[in-house]
Amino acid sequence: MTYILDVKSSNDASVIGRDTLTSKFSFDGRMVKIGFSPVANRRRRPTGGSDSVRPSGGGFPGGGRFGGGGNTLAAAPSGPTIRLSGVSNGDTWQGVGVDTLGNQLTWSATFVKANIAKVDSVKKKEPLKLGTVTYPFNGYGWDEMPKQENLLIKNATVWTSEKEGRLENTDVLIKNGKISAVGKNLNDATAKLIDGTGKYLTAGIIDEHSHIAASSINEGAQSVTSEVRIADNLDPDDINIYRQLSGGVTSSHILHGSANTIGGQTQLIKLRWGANDDEIKFKGADPFIKFALGENVKRTTATNGNPRFPDTRMGVEEVTADAFQRAIDYQKAMKGANAKSVRRDLELDALVEILNKKRFITCHSYVQSEITAAMRVADKYGFSYNTFTHILEGYKVADKMKAHGANASTFSDWWYYKMEVQDAIAYNAALMTKVGLNVAINSDDAEMARRLNQEAAKTVKYGGMTEDEAWKMVTINPATMLHVNDRVGSIKVGKDADMVLWSDNPLSIYAKSLKTIVDGIVYFDRDRDLQLRAKIANERNRLIQKMVGEKRGGSPMAAPTPSMQIMHTCNDHSHQHGLLIVDADEGE
Repeated sequence: MTYILDVKSSNDASVIGRDTLTSKFSFDGRMVKIGFSPVANRRRRPTGGSDSVRPSGGGFPGGGRFGGGGNTLAAAPSGPTIRLSGVSNGDTWQGVGVDTLGNQLTWSATFVKANIAKVDSVKKKEPLKLGTVTYPFNGYGWDEMPKQENLLIKNATVWTSEKEGRLENTDVLIKNGKISAVGKNLNDATAKLIDGTGKYLTAGIIDEHSHIAASSINEGAQSVTSEVRIADNLDPDDINIYRQLSGGVTSSHILHGSANTIGGQTQLIKLRWGANDDEIKFKGADPFIKFALGENVKRTTATNGNPRFPDTRMGVEEVTADAFQRAIDYQKAMKGANAKSVRRDLELDALVEILNKKRFITCHSYVQSEITAAMRVADKYGFSYNTFTHILEGYKVADKMKAHGANASTFSDWWYYKMEVQDAIAYNAALMTKVGLNVAINSDDAEMARRLNQEAAKTVKYGGMTEDEAWKMVTINPATMLHVNDRVGSIKVGKDADMVLWSDNPLSIYAKSLKTIVDGIVYFDRDRDLQLRAKIANERNRLIQKMVGEKRGGSPMAAPTPSMQIMHTCNDHSHQHGLLIVDADEGE
């Protein structure tokens, strides 16, 4: 009896007679074993004797067919089985075996031909094309993070925010992320030239009061939460970082909200677009913490009432007094004879840092009476308020604030958006400045921070500030109140190269940031921005056309739904900025 042995691999072969028979096969390059049931669904006594099996694979590698006498072998034969074993002699295999009745037999197989690989008729799928990974992963991200460069800005009008004031037709050299030289006719062969002719160069804007780049803002379950840290939930991919770079902002002070008498620890950041959460932190800056007074703390506007203490302004004062008394007692215990048995308290650790002038307070505030009360509590317990923010009645208590040593960070002209600001006036910043306070203009709003230059300009109209004085309110003044004026806030040799090149006078409503530089790295370039906008428009159109095609093809459709961004800000300001956002219900 002759069968064809179709060898596919070292452990896979088919035996072919009238039918393809299931078989069991193994071949190690020398020894071969074959087992198969001779007839599918029929029992037949095989003929004994010599089986001529001609192998088609030629000693097997590559597979092939062997023809000869004998029975076929299968991977899992069922019923009576012929079992063969033998050796390979190149193109001939031979050996002995037993038939289905147990009779001895001999067999041989001779190589016939090599198997021809079948052509795959199925069309191969093209590998999936992945889009470019950008940093951050959105339309304005970087394909590759920008590098620090040596830059030479030539022939600009330089607003220094220093005693030198404005310098016409002046060059500024940036090397290794620092301001290396300021003067005329500067040259450096290693520097990339930027033409500043007809343009204005200033220090980067510093926003003393911001809530961008954070996943949450208020831990409002209790009135003292000094243990929580904004640094633990930074969001470096927040598109507002890029948007504010486009408005000339280079540093932002990210505050905890104002739901608490004593809130959480703040985080000063540099707007390094595309960097991770640790890399955006302003390293080496003094740590701050957020306090608050007034309606937000006593939950005046809460729709479900106030479920916690305090519920009045006098209660707010007593929460502060109680907290610092506990901190003083805790510090004594930690230094006492039984210090090892005192449980560490993260909440009180932060307050002890304030007592020891290692952490500094910025305090949400409005009404003159509670501002005065807050400073009296501070005097009693031996600490001070570094900054009063909002401070819309600051003009009434500016002399007391100056004696206390406080700074003022305020709005330009916000007023009457709730009861406790009904006495706010647009002249507030100018009046506090004339008393001798260090005054800054802040945003407390992601959209407003994009035009803080214009907010500062309002003090020229309301109060008669000079342009230089107005500009300092968003540069060197906030840098001073944040204790980083030795590094940023003005154009001075040795400081960080955080600067903005403007198209017009930076206080003008027509001024645009052409380039915003942080640490000598251009993080915003208006020409690149225009290219990205065109690219995003093309991609949007491509997706729309793809959806139109799917619709025509009968694919299921759904009504479009917007993807809303949560914006952390002061909900009680009730101003409209036209952005597609959802205000967080967490207060300020």
